[in-house]
Amino acid sequence: MTQIRDHDGVENPEKDTTSSPGDPAVSTPDDNSADGSGRDTGPLTPGGDTTRDTPVLVVEPLLPQRLRRPSDALRCLASLLMFIGVVLLALVAKQTLNGIEQDVEVGTSRAPLPLVMIAGFVGGGAVLIIPAALAVERVFHRDGLRVAEGLIAAIAAVLVAFGLGEWLIVASEDLRQLLTGGRAGVEPLNTLLTSVVAYMTAVRISRRPTWRSLMWVAIALDVFALFTGADATALGVIVSILVGLGVGYGTLYAIGSPNTRPPGSAMVAALRRLGYAPTKARRIDDDVQGSRRYAVITEEDEEERRVDVTVLDRDRQVAGLVYRLWRRLLLASETRRRAIRSLRAELEREALMAYAAKAAGANTPRLLGTSEVGTEAALLIYEHLDTRALEDVPDDEITDDVLTEIWQQVRLFQAQRLAHRRLEGESIHLDKSGHVVLVDARSGEIAAGDLLLRLDIAQCLTYLALRVGPERSVATAAAVLGPDALAGALPLLQRIALTRQTRSALRGKDKKLLSAVREQIVELKPPGVVAQVRLERFRPRTLVTIIGSALAAYLLLSQLGQVDFVRVLTTAEWAWTGIALVAAGLSYVAAALMIKGFVPESLPLGRTVMVQFAGSFVKLVAPAAVSSVALNTRYLQKRGIPPGLAVASVGASQLIGLAFHIALLLFFAYVTGSDAAASLTPSRTLLIVLLAVSVAIVVVLGVSPLRRMISTRVRSLFSGVVPRLLDVLQSPRRIVQSVTGTLLLTLTFVVCLDACVRAFGHDMSFAAVAVVFLAGNAIGSAAPTPGGLGAVETALMAGLTLSGVNPGVATSAVLLFRLLTFWLPVLPGWASFTWLQRHKAI
Repeated sequence: MTQIRDHDGVENPEKDTTSSPGDPAVSTPDDNSADGSGRDTGPLTPGGDTTRDTPVLVVEPLLPQRLRRPSDALRCLASLLMFIGVVLLALVAKQTLNGIEQDVEVGTSRAPLPLVMIAGFVGGGAVLIIPAALAVERVFHRDGLRVAEGLIAAIAAVLVAFGLGEWLIVASEDLRQLLTGGRAGVEPLNTLLTSVVAYMTAVRISRRPTWRSLMWVAIALDVFALFTGADATALGVIVSILVGLGVGYGTLYAIGSPNTRPPGSAMVAALRRLGYAPTKARRIDDDVQGSRRYAVITEEDEEERRVDVTVLDRDRQVAGLVYRLWRRLLLASETRRRAIRSLRAELEREALMAYAAKAAGANTPRLLGTSEVGTEAALLIYEHLDTRALEDVPDDEITDDVLTEIWQQVRLFQAQRLAHRRLEGESIHLDKSGHVVLVDARSGEIAAGDLLLRLDIAQCLTYLALRVGPERSVATAAAVLGPDALAGALPLLQRIALTRQTRSALRGKDKKLLSAVREQIVELKPPGVVAQVRLERFRPRTLVTIIGSALAAYLLLSQLGQVDFVRVLTTAEWAWTGIALVAAGLSYVAAALMIKGFVPESLPLGRTVMVQFAGSFVKLVAPAAVSSVALNTRYLQKRGIPPGLAVASVGASQLIGLAFHIALLLFFAYVTGSDAAASLTPSRTLLIVLLAVSVAIVVVLGVSPLRRMISTRVRSLFSGVVPRLLDVLQSPRRIVQSVTGTLLLTLTFVVCLDACVRAFGHDMSFAAVAVVFLAGNAIGSAAPTPGGLGAVETALMAGLTLSGVNPGVATSAVLLFRLLTFWLPVLPGWASFTWLQRHKAI
């Protein structure tokens, strides 16, 4: 162990003052100063004896010289996302961007010649001279490492700009036109501009206002010169800057930045400024949010006293930002927390919660003082309580008395409208006498609403149930808070409402524990009068649906841009269109027959057909397979069929329909392979399909979590299918009806698509059309978009094109097919849905 004399630890932007990595070390503030800054500040403690000349031992691991800051990774990610967004937006609005490009060319061409010459000379030279001058200035200040980081970023930017630019113009003709303007010699991404932006980002020029202003002025002049010389496009400049920023921040994160966290000696100096006389200090474990903690021995009236110091580092404020942003986006507004909070705001929040909790009479460590430590950290001083976390306490030591006292502390918080928000094992402590102490209230809320208070109860109930079981957790809570309070928390017993650690424990220990807690509460207080609460603003599945719908819409719109609708309407053979319309209508009758065949009970044909029409309306807001199953199940239940049998009937129809779908796909693929056009290469397609299915089966059977997930869902859907099928097999009429309906449903759609293709003058094998439809329909059923929108169109267009149909004809035929089978039935579907609801049929 060695002694190290150190200064205040405040960051000097021109000099790296951090220590080297190594074994735990001991640091001291400067011998001749009370604040560790080298200045004699005089006595600060009562009595005039500050022991300012006595070195203070601070036992802590040496802080690393460099840190990977989460903020750099987030800025790199943000630059990447902005780059992707700009490129996608340019593809969608390419006509608008071309117009802007023309306006830029016209505007710059009217610039006076002297201005153009000055801009070219000054801008072109300045973008090289200013980085060089900054490098020289940094080297003179012995900060050459920062220059080296900038050079690494610049080299990486050159490689990325060249490779990415070449890939973009090869990947898309539209991007080639937008990035180069169709002009030879124009770089898709300007290599110089990208490397300069990466360099200035890596040397953190943003912290030097004068240099930053000079650099951006130089870049603006250089861009103006590029525009006047037609050597760059607007999109090329924008993406060059974004790529440069991304590479610069990525380099900073990969290499790391100088550590500006103040060491323990700076913390000791800050304590002296507050009037404390520390004699020694030791770094202890970080708190649950990653803040540093120190155990400090101070001398007061010739007596030693321990205090606990929490240090908030500025660079830690963005740690876990992505997770917090996701939770903020996912949860309802009343449950969200600020994703980003300044160091000052974090300090004030924790101090305010500490004072409020103490004023409420809760047993929490008393806050003794706060202070900033330079510009990069702040500290809070708490009285020391000898406690141990509840997570370190064996389960058999958590008695009913302990549980009761925990709930009494929660009741004190609730009475003063204080929400703790982290009631778990790391925040609930026991002192030597066994009394409960609540710590780590930094994430809490004062003047909390009812929802946050009920969330605290739900969180504490769940954590304690993990430790002592649902019965004891609920019983002790009810004895202190009362059954009404627990009933209010009942709808909030959701995984999404719990802390990350508790959710992880639920996954690893008992997935049914929340249900058990709910059952215990229901025994005390029936939840009939408690309103259900939805904490999630949207489910992750909804986000996937939105993204899929947007992508499908883009693909569909790109296809629609190639279609002349006047030609579609004037050149289509209406006889074939009529046949397609009749086939589309018969599909609803076929669907009704299929459902009737799998239900032993009597169903009226007319009303069952109306239910199928109503399904065409529901498909606008839900995936096709989900909407059909849900609506038919609801219809059967309203007909007096028990829920289990209703689900089994629909499940049986889906299972048999799936079997027929696969059989027909294999049959028509085989037929197509015998006599269809060679362009579809069906035999190879069939082989690929079989291989893909085999691989999928092997993956499902080989990966146990996936196998359990699939088996659970299939079992829940088809649990009563076999008995229901046995009921159907006892009636020959039902067998004929179910098989006829299933086959007719598929064949009517195939006939409709075949007629749509023939309506535009293209003769195609019926078997090939069947293969295209069956494959496209499977994709549409799997797609999360409403009614398979976008996915079905894309799959059918691709299948018809591969079968030898002209792309324009394929697009027109598919659009006509979707018009007849998806869009046209919406209005009668809405009317059927409304009528069925009015008559309580669904």
